[in-house]
Amino acid sequence: MHSFAPEILLITILSLVIFSDALANRLKIPSVFILLIGSYIVYRYFKVAVPIDLAQNFSTVILFCIPLIFMGDALHLHFKDIKKHAWSIFYLAVVAVALSIAVGASLSYFDIFAHLSIGAYVALFAINMATDAVSVQSVLSQFKTISHDIKVLIEGESLGNDATAVIAFFFIGLPWMISGDIDAFDASLNALKVFTMSTVIGLGLGYIFYLLMKLYSDKRGELFSFVVEAYIAYVLAEELHISGILTLIVAIVTTKAFIDKGLENTQSKKDKTFLQKLKFGGFLATTQERLEYIYEMAKEFGYISAVIIFFALAEMVDLEKLWEYKYEILTMFVATTLIRAIMMAKFAFLSKSVDSIKPIGARGWFILTFSGMKGALSIILVHTIPESYQYKEMFESVTIGVVVLSIFVYGITLWVYFTFFDEKKDAKNLFKKH
Repeated sequence: MHSFAPEILLITILSLVIFSDALANRLKIPSVFILLIGSYIVYRYFKVAVPIDLAQNFSTVILFCIPLIFMGDALHLHFKDIKKHAWSIFYLAVVAVALSIAVGASLSYFDIFAHLSIGAYVALFAINMATDAVSVQSVLSQFKTISHDIKVLIEGESLGNDATAVIAFFFIGLPWMISGDIDAFDASLNALKVFTMSTVIGLGLGYIFYLLMKLYSDKRGELFSFVVEAYIAYVLAEELHISGILTLIVAIVTTKAFIDKGLENTQSKKDKTFLQKLKFGGFLATTQERLEYIYEMAKEFGYISAVIIFFALAEMVDLEKLWEYKYEILTMFVATTLIRAIMMAKFAFLSKSVDSIKPIGARGWFILTFSGMKGALSIILVHTIPESYQYKEMFESVTIGVVVLSIFVYGITLWVYFTFFDEKKDAKNLFKKH
């Protein structure tokens, strides 16, 4: 007797995507709300539709989905936007996240989570400061009054935020939490080493795949090239014990940046320089038309992968446990929200006085604060905590609770704001001119 479990799971996932999109368009609400609720209902009450034991295969499923999720997000960043908002993205994705984790760890002084060490605080806040680009995109795509610039900041912050949170968790928080002690200098040096190696390898892979893409000229081959690049970058980095997510993001963004630059140069009549000839300057890696196809397909791959993660989340949800840890969940949710609001307020203040940062105003602060929804990465990180750790159950319950609350509370807040208070706003006024 053949097992049709993979086929049934695929039917379930695609049907849920179709249903969620159709209902979201009719109700004018973000589809991520319906996906999250639908995934839980199907997994809990229609087990026949999910015949694969996700609990047993959790790690395999997660590792398969990660590259597809981050590939789609990285492809949306354009070279000219990165140049324009480089310092803003760096602050939001690196400085603000590092400061947020440090502020969260300082709460150990008040013992808000009984019996946790300071290393556990670092790990817990690193997990719950990681934002989810898929959830954010699902919510914000419903609203047309958000300017292109603020979308770039949100996308760049979501990607870089994840890389920073991963490094802080795996190379500082987790070792500190497990061992109970850590050398601050060595940990910082190790994190810097991981960041540097991941970036360098990502840059190298990105350039290599950019050159390879000049050897063929069809949209399907180019799409699959990005998929292969994402998986190679992730697997190679993890085998080298550095950050797979950061390496993947840098690789995809690098390839895309060279492609964007190449498309810009085709509009120029200037003679090719030696460096341009060395990069096969006479051959385009792709065209704008084929890129649009790649964007759309990569987005769908990431979306379907996110649904699989939601099924995994449904498997982890235990309502009794969530109720048992309701105090810790609400405390963490309020703390992370306040810390994010403060960091975004600091960014808004800096944007008024620093020339290299575009001013965002109160409206920009509000959108950035509530675009900090959590999701797949938080679930992945908390799952990697060893089973032997005595507070793992609490970590999982708190993280799941914060993920669900952030998606619904932040998402509904943005939906209400844009639907009832901001319908007639002119998006061009978001970024004031110097």
